[in-house]
Order: sequence, then C-alpha cells, then structure tokens
Amino acid sequence: GAEVVFSVDCTKLKEHFLPGEREFDRIYFNFPHCGRKAGVAKNRELLACFFHSCSEVLAEQGEVHMALCNGQGGTPADQPRREWHNSWQIVAVAAGAGFILSDVHPFKAETIHGYKCTGYRSQDKSFCVEGALNHIFTRSTPPPCLTHVSCKTQLGSQKVSFQVPQVLMDKINRGFLKVNSSHPVRTIKEKLSAGLSQAFPLQNISSCLPLLLQGHPDGVCHSNIFWITPSPGEAPSTEETSQGLANAVGFSHFGQDTDRNAQECPIPNQFYLRPSLLPHAQAIMKKGAFSPGTLHVFSGPVFRQCRITPHSMPAFHEMLVVLAVSRGTEHSCIQMLVDNIKTTTSSLHQAVSGIKPSISLQEATSFGAELNDFAAFECQLGEIQHFLCVGTEPDPSGSCVGVIRTAPDELKSSELVVVLASLNLDLLAMLLCGISDWRMLWTWDRRFLQQFPEGELRLFKSFSLYPPSYVHDVSFWVPDGEEFDEVAFHTLARRVSGEMVISIQLRDSFQQPGTGRRSLCYRVTFQSCDRALGCREAAEMQLRFREEIQQHLGVTLR
Repeated sequence: GAEVVFSVDCTKLKEHFLPGEREFDRIYFNFPHCGRKAGVAKNRELLACFFHSCSEVLAEQGEVHMALCNGQGGTPADQPRREWHNSWQIVAVAAGAGFILSDVHPFKAETIHGYKCTGYRSQDKSFCVEGALNHIFTRSTPPPCLTHVSCKTQLGSQKVSFQVPQVLMDKINRGFLKVNSSHPVRTIKEKLSAGLSQAFPLQNISSCLPLLLQGHPDGVCHSNIFWITPSPGEAPSTEETSQGLANAVGFSHFGQDTDRNAQECPIPNQFYLRPSLLPHAQAIMKKGAFSPGTLHVFSGPVFRQCRITPHSMPAFHEMLVVLAVSRGTEHSCIQMLVDNIKTTTSSLHQAVSGIKPSISLQEATSFGAELNDFAAFECQLGEIQHFLCVGTEPDPSGSCVGVIRTAPDELKSSELVVVLASLNLDLLAMLLCGISDWRMLWTWDRRFLQQFPEGELRLFKSFSLYPPSYVHDVSFWVPDGEEFDEVAFHTLARRVSGEMVISIQLRDSFQQPGTGRRSLCYRVTFQSCDRALGCREAAEMQLRFREEIQQHLGVTLR
C-alpha cells in the first residue's frame, strides 16, 4: 500500500512531492555517498544540501535517520574516532540546516527485513557495515526572537519601570518557581521546604519581592552588578528618590572588610538588579518581624555579572532560609538545619540516580577547595561561617551549593541570633539531575521540561548530543592607563552570542617595548547546549563581538 517514487534527488526533495505530501514523520538515508572516490569535502557538501532539503519536507516533530559507516560521522560515538578534519562532521553539517543530533545507536542491517547493503564504489557489491551507526536528527528550536523587554516594579513607595539588560531578556519572568511549574528548581525548593517543615515551623514569604534595589551594595565589586537606569519619563525626581531611599530595600553589609572589592557607584542613588535576597531578609529583620523559632523562606531569581565558566550563572534561583533563635543555641540550630538539608538532598539524589552523594558542611576558616563563583560572590556579601558542599561523580570532593552565616551585630538583639542559609537551587538541580550545562535550565525547548513531571526529579537525558564547537581568537590593544574589565568583556560575549560562548581563555598578554602599550589575545569558543549552531552563524557572532568590544570597551582591534 506504499507509494514508491524513483529517481528522487535527495538535495531537492520538495520537487518530488505535492505540497500536501511534504509533512514526513521520518526520512531515512542509509549510507549516503557521492559515488566512486569522492572525498570527505564532497560528501559533507552532499549532506549539507540533503539536510537543507529535509527542512522543507519534514514534519515539525519529525526525525531524519542517517546511517554512516564506522568513523564517518566524526562524533565520540564512533569507535575508533577519526580526526575531525578527516570525518564528514555530520553534527556540524546538520546544524547548518537547523538540526540537532538527538540519538545515535548501532546500525543493524539484519533487523531490517529484505535490506541488503550494496553500492560499493557505485557497483552492485556489498560494503562493510560493521560498527556502522544510525544517527537520528530532530529539528532545533529556533532562536528566541527577543525584542526589548520592559519591567515595572514597586520600589519602596515608587513604581519604577526599566529596560531589562539584553543579556537577561530570556531570564526575566520565566516563572520557574510558580505553583504550576514542573521545573526541577521548583521541585527541589518544594522538597527542601517539606523536609525543613518537619523540624521547624515554616513560613514562605509569598509577597512579591522587587527585582530592583537602590543605592550601592557595600563591599560588592561594581562590575559584578547589573546597574539599571529607569526608563525615560519614568525616572523619579530627586525628592522622590530621597523619599524612596528611606523606604527602599538595600544592603546592610555582613561584617567583613572587603573594601578591596568595592568600587564607588558613579550615581549615588542608582538602581540595580538584586544580586541576592539578603536585603529583603534584612529589611524584615530591622522591623523585628521575625517570629523566633520559625523558619522564614525567601525564594526567587537573582542576577550577577560574572565570567564565563561551566558553573558561572548570570541568573539563578536562590532559596534563603532565615531562622531567629535564642542566643547560645545558634550552633545546635545550625547543625539541625544543615542535617535536615543534607538528609533531604541525599534522599533526593539517591532516588534520582541510585547513588548516595557526599554532602559536607565545611567551616569557612578551613575550607580548602577553590571557591566557585557562587561562593566567591557570597563572600563579598559578608562573613560566612560554613560552606555546604555536594559531591557527586566524577567530582566527589564537592561543589559549593550553599553558605551559612549569622546576621551582623546591628541586626541582632541581646536575646536572639539570626541564622541565614543561602542555597543555589540551580546548582543543586544540575548536581541532582545530572545536568552538565547550566544553560539547559533556561532552554525554551519543550523537551527539557517534558522529562520532569510535576513534583518529580529524574536524571536528565540530553536531546542534543555532541554539539559542535567553533574556536575563534580575538586580540586587541588595551586603552593606555586603563585596567581592562574582564567581567564586562565576558558579559558582552554573553549578550552578542545569546549565551552561546562556553569558554573564554586568555592566550597571550604582550607589552610593547618602548611605548608600554598592552595587547591581549583571547580564545573564544562558541557552542550551544540545546539548539543548532552552524559554523557560519558562529563566525557572524564573532564579527559582531569584535565590533561590540571595540565600541563599548574602547579597545583597538589587531
């Protein structure tokens, strides 16, 4: 009952089918080849044309199945693996047409009834299919079309409207912690809250916490903050600003001298996106509104400018637990609080992976491991007593996912001590669910959330395997007498690429004899974790990046 069509040109599929017949659920191409002794370049060109042709006739949820001989694909699934330049580079070629590799498995000709391998050197001869692989491609989610995003927030007695920084446009108002969300960060927050409620009376702070803070956060490096200018026509007057400052939430520093990190804010009453939920807790502490012995739980996204590393997040979800206890009992309460978090985290990880993780509470004075960006920034906010670390394979030593501190003296009373525990829910989600790239938590691809039914945590299975990476170098002269702002450099890379830069490494620093001019050379690696990224698109990003750093950082390109 099937229709068979002959002499179909695989690079012009839509020409062989009527418009109503162009929604194929599967397209199979077993062992494509240009014929005779065509080299890898010609076969790459064939595949590129084929994938572009597939994009015109494949259903939205359709699949392209391609079988290749051992080594041809050039992916880690090939054993042995050919050198990249000597392979067909199938994932990069498919990415150019908007496809991602979603699965790969051995090709077994014996399971296909009536199938016969022929065509060796364009002859009616069989060829070797031992070790051959079947590659399954799916459509990539198109890049989000994000225009300028405007937000309005209540700040003290004022309503402030502002433009969201471009690098954060896809991270504002995503609603991951809302009641109907099945996102793993919400599931982890709810599980931790449920565990804590068994040991303490618990109150969730459900009021809408403003995204903006005002003033200047003491001790925090200026370049780590997302500074905000209110939208034109909506900026408060000087009188309103002074009144607003009296009512607005701002930082009280947590008792540690970090002036070496502080830079004076150029505008005294400037607004900035909250880098922590601590100021909201401090505001309630100052009012004496905490019930002793009751856990108060704050949660929400926070925003920090940071360098590009595998676990550095410009936005993540923080869970801040605040507990006021009688003076002299704080150490036992901290231990009870941490034991509860450790028990819940351990049971969650064991339920997901079947492996018991190593969870440790390490004193700040004896912490031997290198601080990750989350912990390093928390140190800027003030003194820390303990780091909470979760270790899983292949890093059993652990990554810092939380910090424990007590409130500074000005927020204490003679009878009470306030204990605060800050947890990075995104890092916990990565460790518990086996998510290797933090960017996946923010993907628009529905296949991510489909793996997490509401209230359940599972091991994540990537739907984009072996994504191609593209390496570009950029070198430039730094303006004379100026310190180069590397955080701003990384933030520009995030913005221009839409978070498709995974690594920036300093390759060379050169000072010109005589003039003293300084030149820097960086290696920039582009790679997407969830959608197709072709070499041409990466090259265009690199060109835009060069233009942006010249315009915004005042460097002279080489």
